[in-house]
This record gives sequence, C-alpha cells and structure tokens, in this order.
Amino acid sequence: MADEVVKKEESLNLKITGKSHVKPDKKIGRKEYQLVTFDLPYLAFYYNQKLLFYKGDGDFEGMVKKVKEGLSVVLEEFHQLAGHIGKDEEGVFRVEYDDDMQGVEVTEAIISDEIGVADLTVAESTKILKELIPYSGVLNLEGMHRPLLAIQLTKLKDGLAMGCAFNHAVLDGTSTWQFMSSWANICSGAPSTSASPFLDRTKARNTCVKLDLSLPEIKLQPSGDVKPEPILNEKPNGVAKPEPILREKIFKFSESTIDKIKSTINENLSSNDSKPFSTFQTLSTHIWHRVTIARNLKPEDYTVFTVFVDCRKRINPPMPETYFGNLIQAIFTVTAAGLLLAQPSQFGASLIQKAIEAHDAKAIDERNKEWESSPKIFEFKDAGVNCVAVGSSPRFKVYDIDFGWGKPENVRSGTNNKFDGMIYLYPGKSGGRSIDVELTLEPGAMERLEQDKEFLLEV
Repeated sequence: MADEVVKKEESLNLKITGKSHVKPDKKIGRKEYQLVTFDLPYLAFYYNQKLLFYKGDGDFEGMVKKVKEGLSVVLEEFHQLAGHIGKDEEGVFRVEYDDDMQGVEVTEAIISDEIGVADLTVAESTKILKELIPYSGVLNLEGMHRPLLAIQLTKLKDGLAMGCAFNHAVLDGTSTWQFMSSWANICSGAPSTSASPFLDRTKARNTCVKLDLSLPEIKLQPSGDVKPEPILNEKPNGVAKPEPILREKIFKFSESTIDKIKSTINENLSSNDSKPFSTFQTLSTHIWHRVTIARNLKPEDYTVFTVFVDCRKRINPPMPETYFGNLIQAIFTVTAAGLLLAQPSQFGASLIQKAIEAHDAKAIDERNKEWESSPKIFEFKDAGVNCVAVGSSPRFKVYDIDFGWGKPENVRSGTNNKFDGMIYLYPGKSGGRSIDVELTLEPGAMERLEQDKEFLLEV
C-alpha cells in the first residue's frame, strides 16, 4: 500500500520540524588547515551526498538525541567539518575552524506516517529520495558561507532516513566513511574514536596554489531551494544548456555473480597479461562493455573509463589510512568502442589494470606539478566522452555504520555529482563478495541495459 503511495506521489510532503547546529563538545580554539593540490580541483563539484536508512523502535526523538550527542563528541577530533572554507592573506584556500562558528547543520523532518523504510529502499532512485538529503545542487565553494557538513534526520513509520551532505573539497570517500564509522562507534558506546584523523594535509603536498574563484550566481528556485549556476558552465550564444534527463538505479551483483565475472575474464590469460585481474578490474570491465553496447555507440566513437583512486599508499612518503582530506586522483583510459567490443574482455581489463598500476608516486607528482603550473577547476562531469566513471569503493564498510539500533537497511548516494556513466560501488548488504552497483545513465541506454541478459546474469 505505502509503496504504491511512494510511486504515485511526486513528493513526500516532507515537513521540516526543527533545525539546529552541533559544535564540538569541548573548546578547541582557532585552527587553520591549508587546502592542497589534492583538494582544490573539487571546489566546483557539489557536496557529496549519502543516504542511509535505519529501522528503529519508534523513538525518533531518542534516536535524534543520540546522534546529536555523539556528533558533538566526534567533532572534537573531526572539527574541520564544523568549520568553513576561507582564504589566507595570499588568497590560498583553507579550512578554518573557531569555537564561535555555527558547526554542523542538523535538520529534523517528518513525512507521511504511511511510509516506512522498505518503501524507500527501492532499486531506482527518484526525485522523492532527493527530499531526504540536504544541499542538493550546492557547490563545494559555497562552504565559504555554509556548514561543511549538513545532516537531515527524517522520521519514517518504522525508523529514520539519515541524509548527509559533505563538502567534497574538504574530504574524500575514505575520510567520509572514517568519520561516519567513528561517529557511529561513539553513539554505540565507544569512549573515543578508534583511530584519530591525520589532519595535516601539507604532509601530502605543501605547494601553495592561489585560485581566483568567486561564488557563482545564486538563484532562488520557486521551491525555495538554492540552485547555483555552475562556475564553468559554457553557454553558447549566452544560452545555458539544459540539464540532461538521467535515470539512477542500483543493480545488485551477488557473490556468485561477482565470482563468475572474475573467473570468466581471467580464463585463458595471454602471456602479455602480467597477473590476474582483480575483482574491481573485472567488474569494471564487465560494466564498461555492457554500457558501451547499451549506448549504441558507433565503432569509431571513443569511450573513456575513469576511476578515482586512493593515493594514500601511492605517494612518497605514503600517508596513513586516517589521512583526513582528499587524497584521490582521477585515472583515465580511452579506446574506440568498436575495439573494446571486438576484443576479448581481457583487453578492457588490461587497459584498466595498466592505467591503475602506472599511477605511482612519480605519476602523481607529475600530475600535481602540471596542475599547479596551470590550475584548472573541473566540473563534476568532466570525466571524459562516453565515459564510465567509478567514484566509490566496495571496500568502504558502509553496512557497519551502526549507531546503536542496528546496521543500515540500505545505503546509497544522492543526486549531486551524478552524470551519464557515473557509478558508485558499495558492498552488498548480504556481505561476502557481493557488490551493489549504483549507476546513472541516459534513459534509453538504461532501458537497454535492464534488458541485457549478459549484464544482469543472475541479478
């Protein structure tokens, strides 16, 4: 009944019942942290959004109280998230924190009492889910006058939805889930965080880069939402291009399907293949192949595979896993669609494997020097033509985020930073080697992919 309500309604009729700000539990004083070369390119991306659904015992107020109390404790070590983006006297961007700043924004909301967790943990994302996460369409650069972390807690019939928006210029996925894990552990009774964040970004890169950026023009929508104009959005003849219509859907690959894909691509490896392909490389190749077919590309059309890799252990000297900030870089590999599809799957897997392995400390340093000599702020969708881009990792233990009332029923991303070909990989809730693939595609390609038996296998 309720799921039919969700499908038919264009809105959850969400009502905001409260808004507050949470600061660190203790006085910390003035702190400043330079944003480095690994952080700065993301200023023109949008806030990174995550949505977690939890079953509860009906005590919504108690759940809210617990997460806010835990937040005030965990922010003592993760106080950068309670600050804002600023600039020093030379115009270099940095994270600034002081005890008189607002802190983290926490919004409380309610929706129809007919709607429960199961009604919202659907495979395909809709505009309805967008209501459950704050800061849709908000650029990271707006962290100069907005909190760097915003949370929305929405009461459901049998639990709550936790929508989080993190400023992507301040932290990457590894840091995001380190924070979420530490926060959940505090709420579950741990006396302190299990591993303190490593906060000195200049240990990874200490080049000061001055950027001449200003906030985009802010337009107030009829709904009251703030929608910024993208900083670098090209407008031929002064007319902005309309945003493309996209579909977002989660495909669940079971452990047996993952194993089948991996073993099939690793069969009959040639002498040119130095070592077997990993689970990530084989699954990525499988998706790249099937999406390329679904797009009906011409043989001569180029297609790009992009992956944002963690550089913590790749740079010299390596940084600890607890390094707090962005320590990722995009790696690109390109080929013609006809060549990709005419060759055995090992061809695509080899392209991905070689690109990842070649991105060592020297390559990272050269990329940084090139960018620093001529800084370019990319938009979130600058990932390449006909691209398949992976921006998350199934290694993130998202289903271990337990605030004291059980593990999440479902974890997914918001609509920010989504474009045709964007993928977020999450571990499957069933555990083991299962993986959830959250994929965004143009509607026609998505429909063809859904009907592709070779893509779905046993999904």
